[in-house]
Amino acid sequence: MVDGSDSQSQSPSVPPAIEVHDLTVAYGTQPALWDVDVDVPAEKLCAIIGPNGAGKSTLIKAMLGLVKPLTGWVQIFGAPFAKRRSWVGYVPQRSSVDWDFPTTALDVVTMGLYGRLGWLRRPRRRHREEALACLDKVGIADLAGRQIRQLSGGQQQRVFLARALAQDARIYLMDEPFAGVDAATERAVMELLGTLRDQGKTVVAVHHDLQTVPRYFEHVTLLNMRLVAAGPVETTFTEKNLQQAYGGRLTALTRAADALLANPPLDRE
Repeated sequence: MVDGSDSQSQSPSVPPAIEVHDLTVAYGTQPALWDVDVDVPAEKLCAIIGPNGAGKSTLIKAMLGLVKPLTGWVQIFGAPFAKRRSWVGYVPQRSSVDWDFPTTALDVVTMGLYGRLGWLRRPRRRHREEALACLDKVGIADLAGRQIRQLSGGQQQRVFLARALAQDARIYLMDEPFAGVDAATERAVMELLGTLRDQGKTVVAVHHDLQTVPRYFEHVTLLNMRLVAAGPVETTFTEKNLQQAYGGRLTALTRAADALLANPPLDRE
C-alpha cells in the first residue's frame, strides 16, 4: 500500500463501519483479491475504484457474505455480516438482475421491508405506503404500478435504490450505481446519497468514472486485486496511486488528474 493509506484518519471515537482483514478470494483457480486489508470509515461517502478485473465487485460481495474467502474476514461494525444483515442495504449491478421477472416497481421496493416483516408475513397497507414514500424520495412514485421491465435503465436503478432505502440500513453497499443511467438520475442519486451521509449513514459504491471521484466521494479505496491505497480523497486520489492501480492507461489518468484540479468536492457542510 502506498501514499494516502491513512484510512484510520477517522476520529478514534467512531469505529470503522467495515473492517477487511487479510482478505483473499478466488473463483476456482482464478484469484480475485489478494491479502486486502482496509477499513471503511463510518458516516462517509466511500468509493471503490480500479481497472476492470481489479476485484471491486468481489470486495462488495465479500462484505455481503456472498463469497467465501480463502483467508481473512470482513466485519460490519465489529461483527460478521450474518449478525449485521439488517444493518446493510444493497444495490446490485443492473446487469445482474432479471428484469423480465413479472413484478411492479412498488413490489420490488416492498421487498426491502421483508427483513423487518419476516418473509412469511404479508405486507400491510402501511408497509406499501412506506414503500411508496421511498419511491417518492427517488422521484418515481408515479411509476409505482409499472412493470419493472417497462422502465428505463435510470428508472430501474432508482427502484433498487428505493428498495435499499426501505431497508433503513446503516450501511449502503452499491455496485456501480451509475452504470447506464442518465445524467439526471446520477445527479438525483448523488443528492440522495449525500442526504443519507448527513443522516449518519455510510455509503460504499463501486465507481468507474474517475473524473467524478473527487466531487462525489470523501474516501477512496484503490484496488488492483491487491490494495493499492485507501484513505481520504484529498490525499489518496493522486496520480501516483492511480498510476499504480491503472498502469499505463495515461489518458484516463490525465483526465482524472485534470478532474482533481478542475472539480472541487461537493459541499459537505
